[in-house]
Amino acid sequence: MQKKFLVFLLLFANLSVFAQPKAEFRAAWVATVKMIDFPSKRGLNSHDLKQELIDIIEMHQSNGINAIIFQVRPAADAFYYSKYEPWSEWLTGRQGRAPNPYFDPLKFMIAECHKRDMQLHAWINPFRAVATIDKADIAYNHITRTKPEWFFNYGINKYFNPGIPEVREYITKIIVDIVDRYDIDGIHFDDYFYPYPKKNTDNTFIEIPDNKQFNKYGLSYTNVQDWRRNNMNLFIEMVSKKIKETKSWVVFGIGPGGIWRNKGYDPKGSNTRGFATYDWLYADILKWLENSWIDYVAPQIYWYIGHKAADYEELVGWWDKNTYGKHLYIGIGAYKIDNTKEHQYWGNPSEVPNQIRLARKYENVKGFVFYKTKTFKDNPLGFADSLRTDLFRTPCSIPLMSYLDSVPPTEPLNVEKMRIKNEFTIMWDKEDFMGKNETDTAIFYVVYRFRGKETIEIGAEDNKYLTTKKTFFSIERDRSIRFFGEKHTFIITSFDRFNNESEPSKPVTILFKKNTN
Repeated sequence: MQKKFLVFLLLFANLSVFAQPKAEFRAAWVATVKMIDFPSKRGLNSHDLKQELIDIIEMHQSNGINAIIFQVRPAADAFYYSKYEPWSEWLTGRQGRAPNPYFDPLKFMIAECHKRDMQLHAWINPFRAVATIDKADIAYNHITRTKPEWFFNYGINKYFNPGIPEVREYITKIIVDIVDRYDIDGIHFDDYFYPYPKKNTDNTFIEIPDNKQFNKYGLSYTNVQDWRRNNMNLFIEMVSKKIKETKSWVVFGIGPGGIWRNKGYDPKGSNTRGFATYDWLYADILKWLENSWIDYVAPQIYWYIGHKAADYEELVGWWDKNTYGKHLYIGIGAYKIDNTKEHQYWGNPSEVPNQIRLARKYENVKGFVFYKTKTFKDNPLGFADSLRTDLFRTPCSIPLMSYLDSVPPTEPLNVEKMRIKNEFTIMWDKEDFMGKNETDTAIFYVVYRFRGKETIEIGAEDNKYLTTKKTFFSIERDRSIRFFGEKHTFIITSFDRFNNESEPSKPVTILFKKNTN
């Protein structure tokens, strides 16, 4: 006998009158390197660490965020159990020391996010090995000690050398281990590939010390720059392939710097004058998109609307034209909002809301990622309030990547209604996994409510009737007098791991009467 799922239906008294996307990726980066966002200080016990993570998740959820990008490997270390790399010093205060009492922060975050209908993407810094060499606490078994020939020092940091094939294979192995053992929704890299350029005291650029490897592996290239870009290409292609071989539904995304190339150097580039990831970090993001090595791109467009050298609107429009059919999520520099600045640009409380409204006009923009998490807590100029009460007021699902999979699950069957005391309940059957591919089976559900309607249509890009998602989402009834005597129609749809949505269930109509006792 199939198990019934119950959803206790909340009747919202005040639904947003503004049309918002039916599906949108709304994420926040949670940085752990140097304890930027988590933990708040060294020496916290496991209970306090867990509570801080819950507080972060619930804060984001209250502001409409539906995905967390959690930094789990900031410097060849781990915020999860790894047999290859030591526990992070930023987690426990000493590299290699496990949380006490023991818990696994990544596993904990996945469970808590999924419990709240939020995705969890594991954020990896692939090539940074030691941050601030003269201050870092390095465990005896850290990879920089066991394989010192794989690294070079640059500025205050130590980096893996991407030109060494064994390095690329090692980091890929680390990523596959995470994908294989954890129920994550995505793997995420930010903008760090080859190191950001630094200068000598005489104002000349410090050379990256990889001549030895170039002479060994790059003889077929006329210059070291093209060789470095090819090293990145080989690495991204390898990671992409291994992720999909391990779990086809785990997405691979990158949050690069906001400028690929400037038009002054390349006619394909944006009409900007700024730091270009292609030229300085050797990251050819467009090639990765074109070859489908990454599933989404989240460029960090950390400039305001109208910036003379790098205009936000110019860059959003440029990326919209260069996605190669992949999802585009706009990285927004909320950390730049400043209460002390004059009432323009980052001192203008409308700057970030206007950035969101502007980006939503573009076809390929499917969502946003915000940096940093502490900004939500500080709420400068009412930033978080504007999301919670307006821009992200209505809940939404994660947008479908049809280029990964387009086969929907079966719609919910045997839908029934019943009343339990003063609460109305709708039940349906859980889809049977037997004989079906796991990727085509429903893993969560969405309940839509249509006030006063019997004929319904959910294809419109307006989710004002979206009430709740996932099974076992229990919420109390709103007893507002305005609903008494009104007819409401409910339908349920199923979603699979790829966010394919099923056909709607049969509608269920409920008449709410004043006396429900």
